[in-house]
Amino acid sequence: MCEIVFVELIEAWKGISKPVVGMLHLQSLPGSPRRGIELESVRTALWHDAEALVEAGVNGLMLENFGDHPFFPSKVPPWTTAHMTALAVEVRRRFDVPLGINVLRNDGRAALAVAHAAQADFIRVNVLAGVRVTDQGIVEGIAHELLRDRSLLDAERVKILADVNVKHSAPLGTVALEDEAIDLVERASADGLIVSGSATGKPADMEELQRVKAVSGDTPVWVGSGVDLDGLDDCLPLADGFIVGSYFKVDGFVRNPVDADRVRALMNRIR
Repeated sequence: MCEIVFVELIEAWKGISKPVVGMLHLQSLPGSPRRGIELESVRTALWHDAEALVEAGVNGLMLENFGDHPFFPSKVPPWTTAHMTALAVEVRRRFDVPLGINVLRNDGRAALAVAHAAQADFIRVNVLAGVRVTDQGIVEGIAHELLRDRSLLDAERVKILADVNVKHSAPLGTVALEDEAIDLVERASADGLIVSGSATGKPADMEELQRVKAVSGDTPVWVGSGVDLDGLDDCLPLADGFIVGSYFKVDGFVRNPVDADRVRALMNRIR
């Protein structure tokens, strides 16, 4: 059943039962508080990481404005969208693997715009539905706008991966994890679900992964943080795919460049 799901999600993953997406954590873009980084340095770091990830065998890439903290809770400035689009277009031209876009903290509409312009394949949305208390304040779901944008652009080929109990946040009110997952699929039209740990680089809770998987039906469930060699065997039978950032970096530190040997080691274990 997993292979059928992945054919429907992204055609390029046909026959790959456990796709691995490597993160492209952009350094600070123009307009962010950390102004000392030149755009050319951002590009150089990006090409290093993308080449290392693809050559070591990942099945996809995801571009994210990780260096722009503190993040806007919802709408990012137009120059952020413009720079991410320019970089995404270059990544798409250079590397023949599926590409995803995540615009932090929760500008899924900008992510869709970037993906549509760059012919990317999917986006990640931290809060697609519901309400979360985050370090950016109250963040509300955007499914009602995002899905209309996607329809207006005739961009249904751009799939939406939505976080369940997203990291760096807490629910506003009480909601069962299973109910949140079901609502994301049935009411917010998520194409895939992501289970992550409490923060960047933190491992996902295996009980939460099991609970989400149990109610997800044919919707693929990805592990979105904390994947490493030590914990891989626990989540491998449950997860339909993996998004890996921190572990792939030198010394496992998220702000370091990608270490190709770490990428190869994880990919070999999954294979």
